[in-house]
Amino acid sequence: MTARSEKQERAAQPTAGVGVAEAFMMAFRHHPAGVAIITADPGDGPVALTVSSLISISASPPTVAFSLSDNSSSAHAVRRAETVVVHFVRRSDMKLARFCATRGKARFGTDIRWARLDSGEPYYPDVGLWFRAAVRGLFPVPGACLVSAELLEASPGAGEGLADDALVYANRGWHGLRPIADAGLAPLFLWPDDSATF
Repeated sequence: MTARSEKQERAAQPTAGVGVAEAFMMAFRHHPAGVAIITADPGDGPVALTVSSLISISASPPTVAFSLSDNSSSAHAVRRAETVVVHFVRRSDMKLARFCATRGKARFGTDIRWARLDSGEPYYPDVGLWFRAAVRGLFPVPGACLVSAELLEASPGAGEGLADDALVYANRGWHGLRPIADAGLAPLFLWPDDSATF
């Protein structure tokens, strides 16, 4: 065995004293995730929650998925809904995203601007990009449930793009992302110095 292969073998060994669960939590704590707000009404009133687990599944038909914690009362209501509205929030929507992530807040109170689509779903019209979606599947796992949903309708002007910074969640904080302005480089992203974190 060469010195190089011995070094590679040592590097591949698990770190002593670190369990898989701890390593998992640490890895995802520093893994930036896009932020979305999910709204729904299963028939007994509107609910909303903020998620950082939204992923794209398919483009044909357009399908997304997100996870819901068993510890959230709003999540249980979303699981009973046939349709939801998925809001793609930006940095300018951070206050609303934080509000919908805070337990006990009246997310459809008189001080919050919200409305209903013609089809009945509650949504936040101040968020520029949203999709109405039909729930297609629920996949329960210990402590959570993975929801898949097919996108049926997009907000007006959804194809025009968004000028505001993206909003991501990482290391227990909210951050804005900006592109590196250099035509000679492939699109990259960085943490701005003034990232808002709370």
